[in-house]
Amino acid sequence: MTATKRTPAKYQPKGLTVLYEDKDIIVVEKPCGLLTIGTERDKSRTVHSILNEYVRKGDPRSRNRVYIVHRLDRETSGVLILAKSETAKIFLQEHWQETDKRYLTIVHGSLAPKVGTISSYLAENSAFTVYSTPDPARGKLSHTEYTVLKEIRGFSLLEIHLLTGRKHQIRVHLSEKGHPVVGDTKYGRGKDTYGTLALHARSISFTHPVSGKRLTFETGVPDFFTRLVGKTEAPADREQIPETEKARDPGPVPKQH
Repeated sequence: MTATKRTPAKYQPKGLTVLYEDKDIIVVEKPCGLLTIGTERDKSRTVHSILNEYVRKGDPRSRNRVYIVHRLDRETSGVLILAKSETAKIFLQEHWQETDKRYLTIVHGSLAPKVGTISSYLAENSAFTVYSTPDPARGKLSHTEYTVLKEIRGFSLLEIHLLTGRKHQIRVHLSEKGHPVVGDTKYGRGKDTYGTLALHARSISFTHPVSGKRLTFETGVPDFFTRLVGKTEAPADREQIPETEKARDPGPVPKQH
């Protein structure tokens, strides 16, 4: 696959790391604290607005734009895919169930069992708080698969395989299980003294909307995680993808800072 030419430094997206870019998609690493797209209540600078400026390269008359394929919560860091056309966006969303999404998170306490799937119907109340309901008519069925990777000092490091993608799904499921995400002031235990949410979209694997190739992007472990639980390695049984179809290291051309 041919990536786009390197963009002049003055047009680089400030506050985002571009992991890969071609004429159809752009993959970035979002930092915590940045919204994916603005809301009616919050019109602050977002991934969407930053990348719209980036693809227009300083030309306000340009019709270039990016399209939101999926979202990460403001407090969640990690890999995010955006499309450069309506057609690419629709393809990615229609094939979203085939997209493999892996997160790392640190929670309070020790989980039992060490591997499992949390399932419930998730709904949202008028205060924008998500919760589980026994009523299928009120909520959307959601599944969160987890594996405990490490336990230390009252914390558990988990790999999450997100089988569905509801708002606040990981945070709600783990909190309701009695193990809230570290730094979660909304669903956590009272006053959480950790100022950073320990939730990171570590990797994503998906089918390219034009080439049809399977691409995988994986980021490093955030420093905040290392400070809490020490160094960690990714699970050894991760789905293996043929070397010719990997995009884990896009190389010097598509990777832009």
